[in-house]
Amino acid sequence: MRKIIYYVATSIDGYISRLDGDISGFVPEGNGVDKYLADLQDFDTVIMGRATYEFGYDYGLKPGQPAYPHMQHYIFSNTLKFDEKHPQVTICPLDIDIVKNLKNMKGSDIYMCGGGMFAGWLLEHRLIDVLKIKLNPLIIGEGVRLFEGSNSQYKLELSDHKEYDHGLQIMAFNISYSQ
Repeated sequence: MRKIIYYVATSIDGYISRLDGDISGFVPEGNGVDKYLADLQDFDTVIMGRATYEFGYDYGLKPGQPAYPHMQHYIFSNTLKFDEKHPQVTICPLDIDIVKNLKNMKGSDIYMCGGGMFAGWLLEHRLIDVLKIKLNPLIIGEGVRLFEGSNSQYKLELSDHKEYDHGLQIMAFNISYSQ
């Protein structure tokens, strides 16, 4: 079974962006960002929520096009629609069975791109296997939580940790749902 890996940048205080989606202050370059971009090459599938997909529009993504050209995209939304859609882009309703089916398909582990609401929904259903965070040396005070809408408590086991330029750290945690 494929694992879902939530690989995301976060502030020290656990936010993936400010409330308006602003990510200024997050480390934008350096060997940690290079490591993240290299790691993305290991995935053939990406899942994300509507807001995360639309966030890409600010960086040149065209509606209906894949954000990661080498990956099959599954965008979970009950409202998103495109006039034209690339064959690598599939819009799915918020249905946990679709996520479970993706985990059972052949392929690489699944890159969970975000965002916080989608991550919270998956965490509530115990479907995120690995949390891989790019911890930025930044406190933003308020914003979109890492697991927005979830109050669940689970133990994490650190499986990898490395420090990079500009104070960025990348840490991987296995999530233990048995408590």
